[in-house]
Amino acid sequence: MIDVYTLGEALGVVSSGRVRHENEARLDVCGPEFTLAVGLARLGHRCAFAGKVGADELGARVLTALRGEGVDVTDVRVTEGAGTGLLLRETRVGREPHVSHYRSGSAGSRLTPGNVPIDRIGAAKMLHVSGVTAALGRDALEAVRAAVAAAKRAEVVISFAVEYRPELWPSVREAEDVLAELACESHLLFVHQDELDLVKPALTPEREVVVDRGAKGASVRADRMRYDAPGPQVPIVDTSGSGDAFVAGYVSAALDGLTPPERLHRGTLLSAAAVSSASDWQGLPTRAEL
Repeated sequence: MIDVYTLGEALGVVSSGRVRHENEARLDVCGPEFTLAVGLARLGHRCAFAGKVGADELGARVLTALRGEGVDVTDVRVTEGAGTGLLLRETRVGREPHVSHYRSGSAGSRLTPGNVPIDRIGAAKMLHVSGVTAALGRDALEAVRAAVAAAKRAEVVISFAVEYRPELWPSVREAEDVLAELACESHLLFVHQDELDLVKPALTPEREVVVDRGAKGASVRADRMRYDAPGPQVPIVDTSGSGDAFVAGYVSAALDGLTPPERLHRGTLLSAAAVSSASDWQGLPTRAEL
């Protein structure tokens, strides 16, 4: 049985200093669901990833990385008519990296409901989706909705990470409507502190809500109790993949049946591993390294 089924866009990422002055850059692959899948696989969980990549070198790199980590890529489709998307991250001293998106019309954004394997999702223990995939276009949103509906019918646990990216949405109002809708369908909700107003209808006592509070750490409200964990105290190289790594750690601990404080702790461990690495996912630990 698959422990976690996830779907989304995996894409290339070029990390650099200020592009107009920099002479060197680093090439990698990334994506919130991509990082989650790798993080869970390294901890021994069976994870399946669905999406589309281009018939290009970036697409080949995505598939090579996922296969190498033991992620099930049976449902990844290689698209001839579109390229794999790309992010450009420019580091800035004392500030969050500036991210430029080159993913309009990308292979990953062409995910459709027809690409969603209803039976495989229904046989998994958990479905994980994010607001990033929902923001990629109408077809991608409908694919996320189809996956959520399939999980709901089969009584599969639904995990949802809000991951609001304003540059991907036509308007805040549309983002709020969609993100709140998906959040209300979830059993396990991951939200950043500054995203809480977007998903107010989902902030009910019955739902397990995990809040990323940045440097202050994270908290969870579960079983009508609140638990807190401090942020990781490690040398920071790049914070870009920390949130996705945290989700992977938390979900892993939930699958293992650990308590909410233990789930926060494992999430923090994976977040610490991510921020102390130049890659979103390459520094993530194995089960033995936890």
